[in-house]
Amino acid sequence: QVQLVESGGGLVQAGGSLRLSCAASVSIFKLASMGWYRQAPGKQREPVAALTSGGNTDYADSVKGRFTISRDNARDTVYLQMNSLKPEDTAVYYCKARGIRPFAYDYWGQGTQVTVSS
Repeated sequence: QVQLVESGGGLVQAGGSLRLSCAASVSIFKLASMGWYRQAPGKQREPVAALTSGGNTDYADSVKGRFTISRDNARDTVYLQMNSLKPEDTAVYYCKARGIRPFAYDYWGQGTQVTVSS
């Protein structure tokens, strides 16, 4: 199975920046897409950003212009650069990947905490 390990979370002041990393145990070329979700206490898990193997990106309206998803194929790693952070961004952030057929299964990381103070 594919293992995903997130890192880079922490505590930051409003207006600050963080970069999250998601390292995959397989080549990113074997993953149809990768993305980031987040879940705040008492809230539903929501999609934040996605990146397909073809390089296309998609963002939630709430983070457009502030967050950027990117990848480093040599390191089998996907990043989420988060700028102009707001207290509303506070959540556990999860990395998600979907394998290429016939291994089109969803894989999830364990999550990394992001806390934005005001």
